[in-house]
Amino acid sequence: MRMYGRRIAPPRLAAAAARAAAPPAPAAPAAVPGPVSPMARLPRGAGMPARAWAGAQAAAGVAGDALRPMLDPLRIALFTLILMTVSRVHQHFTIIGRLRPALLAMAVAAGYAVLRPSSLPMRNFVRYWPGKVILALLVLACLSIPFGISLGGSAQFMLDNYSKVVLCAAFVAVAVRSARDLYLFVWAYVAASAILAWMMFSVFQLQTYGGYQRLAELYSYDSNDAGLVLLVGLPLAVLTFQTGRRWSKLASAGIVLAIGAAVARTGSRGALVGMGVVGFFLLIGLKQISVGKRVGVLAAAFVAMVAFAPPGYWQQMSTILNAKEDYNWTTENGRKQVAQRGLSYMMQYPVFGLGINNFARAECSISDKAKNHVDNTPLRCSAPHNTWVQTASELGIGGFVLWCMLLFGGVASMRRLARRLPKAWEYGTREQRFLYLAPAALALSLVSFMITSTFLSFAWIDTVYLVAAFMIGLYHCVDVELARSAGGAMPVAPGAASVAGRRGIATPRGGRFLAPVPRRRGAP
Repeated sequence: MRMYGRRIAPPRLAAAAARAAAPPAPAAPAAVPGPVSPMARLPRGAGMPARAWAGAQAAAGVAGDALRPMLDPLRIALFTLILMTVSRVHQHFTIIGRLRPALLAMAVAAGYAVLRPSSLPMRNFVRYWPGKVILALLVLACLSIPFGISLGGSAQFMLDNYSKVVLCAAFVAVAVRSARDLYLFVWAYVAASAILAWMMFSVFQLQTYGGYQRLAELYSYDSNDAGLVLLVGLPLAVLTFQTGRRWSKLASAGIVLAIGAAVARTGSRGALVGMGVVGFFLLIGLKQISVGKRVGVLAAAFVAMVAFAPPGYWQQMSTILNAKEDYNWTTENGRKQVAQRGLSYMMQYPVFGLGINNFARAECSISDKAKNHVDNTPLRCSAPHNTWVQTASELGIGGFVLWCMLLFGGVASMRRLARRLPKAWEYGTREQRFLYLAPAALALSLVSFMITSTFLSFAWIDTVYLVAAFMIGLYHCVDVELARSAGGAMPVAPGAASVAGRRGIATPRGGRFLAPVPRRRGAP
């Protein structure tokens, strides 16, 4: 536009030019976003129940909410290591066995520990008390070698077996950096239990003994040992059922039924006792699940046991009520006599014991049975058939105390941790819910081990050490989550008070993460 020979800019162009010519205004400091509570993502509907509202918030999803694992060579290797160690499926399939999957997995983990020590910080293994107890057991086992009754036998067992058991547990424990890692490794044990249950149906055959049938002559596990491994995995399968999504829930439910059916096929009375104890604590302990669902899960497992119990199973189980008439009570090689001899070994070698894995050798060398043996008659070198007797006799009084600390202390610490966790986590993200439910599952797995291992020699096998590794990983994940939550707003369940008070948040190890205190503008 021109007016009196001069060009006039339109009003909009003039305003834009003025804004461009003006000096830029100082930028406001960017606010640092804190963690967003999933409870604040959606408005609560009028009259909507608290659980339904929390479920709607979780369904909305937040960044990092899913438990989908982050797979890398290290975690794949450790998943494979747990899978092979627990299921021992490579002993059945020749092509898998030739690949030496467990050895390759250990090599990969060891390579990460050497080349990338930040991915496997081994010092974290002894940061929490279960790792310290396991390390103390390892040291005491090493000391028992020169002071035991057979240096060569104990030394060979240490190099070929027990050192690998402890190293595997250490790798799994320190590899857990988040709840996703712990969830992945728990699923590895659950999947291994499913494979073992499948093998007990399709690979191993029933055999007849005195009017009843049971699995026998298993080349991977004894039938009683298989029952222990499955019962330790049962609470973990319930945990994956509680925290999984649709397909995970279906798979977990199927595994729970398969474990119940496989336990019946073992024909193990100790496994039946363990199953009853696990069922009892599942019924009274898992209050996060409705009573109807708890009863339904136990009823389904019991139906599976009844449906797949071999002929004569329940008649054989009834002998539990007449223990004094059983061969384990009356014969020289029964569990009662073996336990009494084991306690006498502990009194003869109270400091360092017989030496790790020397119990059977003591039965054929220094026992009263061996001293009174008649020539040209069979002499049975019995296993201890009791982990408590096994640790007491082979590692002395100190080993027995450490063993009790690992088991009883593990159950007590998991229960204590469950009470200290924020109630809000039950309604929080999937990771928080998994961490909230994991202590009860791990405590129940330890109870399962304690009951069934009373009839087995299982002190130096991987099962309980993997559970202890899960406990160490859980402690680390809880510390990390509490520290992250203390840095901002914590998700609080409807009607629940915040745990971030003026004195901070109590951590599982007794420490505290101080909650941030808002300051007035201009305050130093």
